Amino acid sequence: MSASREKQLRQENVGQPDPKAAREAQQRKEEKRSNTLYAIIALAFVVVAAASLLWRSNIIARTATAATIDGEKYTAAEVNFYYQNAYRTFYSQNYYYMTYGLLSLDTNTALDKQVMSEDDLAMMGIEDATEGQTWSDFFVGQALEQMTAVQNSEKKAKEEGFTYPDSIQTQAEEYMDSMSSAAAASNLSVTQYLASNFGSTMTEKVYREQLTRLLKYDAYTKAYSDSLVYDDATLQAAYDADPNSYDKVAYESISISGSAPSTTDASGNTVEATDAEKDAAKKAAKAAADEMLSAYRAGETLETLADGNDKANYTNNSGSTYSASSDLSVWLFDSARKDGDSTVVEIGTTYYVAVFHERFREDYPTIDVRHILIQPAKGTLSESDEGYEAEQEQLKAEAKAKAEQLLADWKAGEATEASFAALATENTQDTGSQSTGGLYTQVYQGQMVTAFNDWCFDSSRKTGDTGVVETDYGYHVMYFVGEDLPRWQAQVSDALKEQDYSEWAENLIADSSVEQNASGMKYVG
Repeated sequence: MSASREKQLRQENVGQPDPKAAREAQQRKEEKRSNTLYAIIALAFVVVAAASLLWRSNIIARTATAATIDGEKYTAAEVNFYYQNAYRTFYSQNYYYMTYGLLSLDTNTALDKQVMSEDDLAMMGIEDATEGQTWSDFFVGQALEQMTAVQNSEKKAKEEGFTYPDSIQTQAEEYMDSMSSAAAASNLSVTQYLASNFGSTMTEKVYREQLTRLLKYDAYTKAYSDSLVYDDATLQAAYDADPNSYDKVAYESISISGSAPSTTDASGNTVEATDAEKDAAKKAAKAAADEMLSAYRAGETLETLADGNDKANYTNNSGSTYSASSDLSVWLFDSARKDGDSTVVEIGTTYYVAVFHERFREDYPTIDVRHILIQPAKGTLSESDEGYEAEQEQLKAEAKAKAEQLLADWKAGEATEASFAALATENTQDTGSQSTGGLYTQVYQGQMVTAFNDWCFDSSRKTGDTGVVETDYGYHVMYFVGEDLPRWQAQVSDALKEQDYSEWAENLIADSSVEQNASGMKYVG
């Protein structure tokens, strides 16, 4: 997709973030700290260019140096550990953009054969790429950067007298056990499983060592991130400096398409609209929009007006965020706006009749909650089999009974938040919160699935409340911890944390000397 086409798509999708902004927002959310462990542990994944890894099996020297960071040498196997982690994490976070052609990465082609396009570099925000940079080059850079951060964090932790959590070794063993189970499920030995994912140089020893280093790095960076706390005055000052990033607007609009439709000739071939037809379609849409604006100002409602035009779509938006790339958004967030203001805005081939109602920030308190997810077991029947529905109902009933029993056991015991957290760590099937005792903090309205959300934001909810909630994911044993920061303060705090953490992380790898050894690096990837 060309840069101009991407821009046009951004302009025509008002109310939706542009692809690059959406990608950056998602990455900020998913990489709030280091997120180094996301994919390297999962392993059950697409193996990129597996054949190119395996054919080297008899020629790679296990001890060949591939890279040196501030004097510490790393073998190809060690670099491959981080290379694959960088690739898998990227794939998981950017699957949407790859699927829709916004990134050119092809998982079926060797990465060193794929040159990153200008659109790729723009989407990634890369301004200093070398000519002909491949996706493999990109992931090598990511790997070496992560390795530098891990190495330097160990040095700083030692200098500061930082104490690592006792749970790190336990976590490492759990992940190794998980890998062994995944290997067995694939009818492979652990050695074969590692070879298929990291190349034949990888050993259990290397994998365990680097996994442990990542766990230590994650603990150290988490401790720093958790130490970043801001007082009310700091949060207010940051909000005042950039209210557009946190405010929302409520408005109504009618969108009227000005695109000229294509036609089909006698042979069934598609015939694109001519320039004259496209121009006429835009003019008709503009005229319709101007007419609707006049009718609205004369007392008609937008919803009623939209019903009379098959090219018009009515929207009542109760909370839109700011987008500098949208002319409509810029108009809505103008500080001069007042309730009832109306206008027509042209974006691409579409015209919008918009009515502003309110600008606000979200003052409601976010909440902290713990949960234990119990999912129904996997059935033996397929959807087309007789008895499938009955089996599914039985499995759901069993999952519900287990959730209710867990809650009953908790109530019969100490019935404290700490005991609930321990129960969650032992029983939950939500891997995203298992290590934190089922805890989610600063949950905002609409973040979770409906039933989960409604339970959390019930106006009668109070600290210590418990219950069992059913969602499409299974049954959730709930524990309400309490209210947290107002939503807008939580957003500002996250933004400040991101800024301060990024600066700290950049300093962590600054001034390090990183050297690549061609004889070893050729076995990476």
